[in-house]
Amino acid sequence: MIPRNITPELLNQLKEYPIVTVLGPRQSGKTTLTKAVLTDYEYVSLEHPENRQIATEDPKAFLKRYDNKVIFDEVQRAPHLLSYLQGMVDERSENGQFVLTGSHQLELRASISQSLAGRTGILHLLPLTISELSAANIQFEDFEDYLFNGFMPRVYDQNQRPHTAYANYYQTYLERDVRQLINLKDVTLFEKFIKLLAGRVGQLANYQSLANDVGVDSKTIKHWLSILEASFVIFKLPPYFENFGKRVIKSPKYYFTDTGLLCYLLDIETVKQVRRDPLMGNMFENLVALEALKTRYNQGLSPNLYYFRDSAGNEIDLLFKSGRDIVGIEIKAASTWHHRFKKGLVHFSEKNSPLYQSLVAYSGERIEFSDGVSAIPYDQVAEVFA
Repeated sequence: MIPRNITPELLNQLKEYPIVTVLGPRQSGKTTLTKAVLTDYEYVSLEHPENRQIATEDPKAFLKRYDNKVIFDEVQRAPHLLSYLQGMVDERSENGQFVLTGSHQLELRASISQSLAGRTGILHLLPLTISELSAANIQFEDFEDYLFNGFMPRVYDQNQRPHTAYANYYQTYLERDVRQLINLKDVTLFEKFIKLLAGRVGQLANYQSLANDVGVDSKTIKHWLSILEASFVIFKLPPYFENFGKRVIKSPKYYFTDTGLLCYLLDIETVKQVRRDPLMGNMFENLVALEALKTRYNQGLSPNLYYFRDSAGNEIDLLFKSGRDIVGIEIKAASTWHHRFKKGLVHFSEKNSPLYQSLVAYSGERIEFSDGVSAIPYDQVAEVFA
């Protein structure tokens, strides 16, 4: 197993809460992590039909069999268990009793807020980070290799071919889960939608345009997007518009939680094709924004990540807010520095709000400028949030 950066936070929360819930996409390593780190915990998969049947038909009897120090995997398959766990942890008043994992947060969050409010810590485990791969002596010279190979642990643990692995991932998990969640009758219509979404990665969301291209209404598009977001397939980057009036764009952007899946959906079959793809810049944005998101989640923190754009076209690709401090990050898929990369950062500081840090993430060397702007390699972005 490749060691995960979230491990210290998992252990800390087990000291602070009777239950810790680990959410994340399918195959992101939730099961591997919890079983490897918590060797003294019993493991129960609720994907197993027999376990799920007993848990559903007689939850009290089921929980008597597993009454302490247990990992319940894919607990969204039996969400009613949470109300029974509430009574058990309240009786004992001790921390670290149970670990729950789940891959669909809408179902779980509703049950958690109803039954386990104040009783569980919540962590989000996304696929591997660049720093986790580096610590395991897995490094690529070019960002295109990271984009194509993606970050799912199994690709590296099993030495799988990325395009084939993500094709199987899509068909085995994504299609099945989505079909169950939205009662999908026409799979080809949804496949058209998600491929069009991949083709618009990092662009301002235009629900009506996407609806017209897919052949459904915008309400359906918004529903499908919410399902993909809740299933950790995509994440939404909201706009930052604090006190900036009507001139600020307020549509979100969407990115994928694994760039390997994104490449598969764009029909990219080799690293060479990544280098030639017209969306390479958007894909590079996805890579950097994703590293920021994973770093925040691995510390057990809210993302607090945004982008900025006004009606005049002034923009910053990524904003991070901590307290009153705002860090601006421009993202450029270039290895050579150009002074125009600073433009959005300087404009924001002068016209809207002074930036605590002004950074340009690109694929070149680190450069410190006298005006306070820093150019940093994309694989060092995580250090900004450490």
